Amino acid sequence: MRIEVNRDLCEANEVCVGIAPAVFELDDDEELRIIQPDVPAAEVESVSRAVASCPKNALVVRD
Repeated sequence: MRIEVNRDLCEANEVCVGIAPAVFELDDDEELRIIQPDVPAAEVESVSRAVASCPKNALVVRD
C-alpha cells in the first residue's frame, strides 16, 4: 500500500495525524507530510482509517 496526498484538497485538519502519527505529520508550515509513503504492514489498518476519515478526501491509496 502506498499513500499520497492531493495538496489541492488537503486543509491540514490533522485528522490523519491523530489516527496514524507514525505515517503522517504536519511540517513547520502546517502542511501535511507523509513520513512513510510506502505504508508498513503494521500501519495499514490505521492508514485505512485515516483515509476514510479525511474530511476533504485528500488522501489517495495506491496499491
